[in-house]
Amino acid sequence: MPIDARHPREIRQDIRQGKLAGITAGLGQNYVQANLAVLPKEQAYDFLLFCQRNPRPCPLIEVTDVGSPEPVGVAPGADLRTDIPRYRIYKDGVLADEVTDATPYWRDDLVAFLLGCSFTFEWALLEAGIKLWHVEHGKNVAMWRTSTQCRPAGVFHGPMVVSMRPIPSTQLAKAVTASARFPGAHGAPVHVGDPAAIGIADIARPDWGDAQQFGRGDVPVFWACGVTPQAVALASKPPFMITHSPGHMFITDLPNSALAAI
Repeated sequence: MPIDARHPREIRQDIRQGKLAGITAGLGQNYVQANLAVLPKEQAYDFLLFCQRNPRPCPLIEVTDVGSPEPVGVAPGADLRTDIPRYRIYKDGVLADEVTDATPYWRDDLVAFLLGCSFTFEWALLEAGIKLWHVEHGKNVAMWRTSTQCRPAGVFHGPMVVSMRPIPSTQLAKAVTASARFPGAHGAPVHVGDPAAIGIADIARPDWGDAQQFGRGDVPVFWACGVTPQAVALASKPPFMITHSPGHMFITDLPNSALAAI
């Protein structure tokens, strides 16, 4: 996948105009990408509490004012209705639509949440010399629901979702250290090794994204994932929710260094 090092404003403009429609891995080099969850004000407090209780899968970056699609803290002038390549619309816990423009679904009572994304720490992995198969081959990262349950909050409950990257066993320590620097982007892995230990039956069949190719000596490494709110939507069945489609993120104006803890 070619690396796009333009400023996020330029990339978001292309997305808004329909010139970029795919997954966003490799776009906006060294800028924070974010997961999206949008809920009515009536459920927003419970979801805020859910994120605070589950910071590994749901690290909060920004919460918008009620009815506003502009994330003024991380991308002034951006529009969360149009600046993501693909959205998912959930109604009563059912995936009702997938669109490239969420404007027709926007309401004055909606609150948008932006959550940290693993694409941020992937830059740190690449800079540490760790190759990422999905980036090199233009694929989406693999994601699964796990048997690990999130801590519930109000109406919200459900399983943690993880993303997985095959990492050479000789580079495991480097991968853990590099990602641990970014707790606002899921931080260090939550599991290394046997997928069955976290309830994943088949490593070749992800719930979202693309199956990954393993090289000799590669080990499956699992990080908490910002698709967790979508699994929570399926389990909790809120009456209405807008999210990004997995792998299709919002690119902020924040440099990755803004989320680095050390």
